[in-house]
Amino acid sequence: MSQAEDHAGTRRDFLYYATAGTGAVAVGAAVWPLVNQMNPSADVLALSSIRVDVADLEPGTQMTVKWLGKPVFIRRRTEAEIEKARAVDLDDLPNPNAENANLAAGSLATDENRSLGGREEWLVMIGVCTHLGCVPLGEAGDFGGWFCPCHGSHYDTAGRIRKGPAPRNLDIPIAEFVDDTTIKLG
Repeated sequence: MSQAEDHAGTRRDFLYYATAGTGAVAVGAAVWPLVNQMNPSADVLALSSIRVDVADLEPGTQMTVKWLGKPVFIRRRTEAEIEKARAVDLDDLPNPNAENANLAAGSLATDENRSLGGREEWLVMIGVCTHLGCVPLGEAGDFGGWFCPCHGSHYDTAGRIRKGPAPRNLDIPIAEFVDDTTIKLG
């Protein structure tokens, strides 16, 4: 092998590596905007957690706030509503799971597991029927909780499905009290 042939092989190898490196950078530059567009926008990230002042919410009333594009029911229950929810036998529930994002999966749908972090009078739920996504009406239905008039799902005072086509209890989002009158969602 002559020195000229050895030099040509080295030059060829360099050109292959340089071309491959340039191609890899070009592909990365072309693909990055496509991948980056799938990240949530700044306005969505800003709404990923909100704080709700519940100081003026009296027992027996509820408010609805919008969080991540969905209605969230925040209800301050009366003692009678709490007693009614606790009197329910878990064997009578179509869905025995708490559906509470604050608890481990598979937690039972007891009233304690549905209320907000040890404050039994507070119930925070995503206000979307688990059947087809309608918004249930509060203080309605056969069990005094929520009723979805679209297809006839009845929820009790703890937001558990009791009758109708809905397969699951109303979902409980990640929520906590940050002080005595403010609930943080998300």
